[in-house]
Amino acid sequence: MQGIDTVIVRVSSLEKSKKWYHEKLALTSIWEDDKLKLAVLDTGGPTSLTLWATESSISIDSNTASYPIFKTKNAAEAREALLSKGVTTGDLVQDPVVSYFWFYDPDGNVLEACQVYQ
Repeated sequence: MQGIDTVIVRVSSLEKSKKWYHEKLALTSIWEDDKLKLAVLDTGGPTSLTLWATESSISIDSNTASYPIFKTKNAAEAREALLSKGVTTGDLVQDPVVSYFWFYDPDGNVLEACQVYQ
């Protein structure tokens, strides 16, 4: 293994989700496949995020779900910015090492933003 290439996030509507990830997170599409109903998004790092539409019902259990964690320089500011854009977030959690919060896309997929103190 040489690292993680992409993280798959299953979505109910590719167009709706692409718009949300573009507008709320400022991620850009770097490759799309209309036949497979997927879009690969640039996360600004070595690992991309792939939105892949499914016709199956999406059921998320935040206690057991796998989810991507986005790096941020300031978790409190990132949370406020997302809240101002109408994004549902959890509380800001702070400890001596990190600050982080969960937030959710239109399908309820769990996402996290994390600031590591240095």
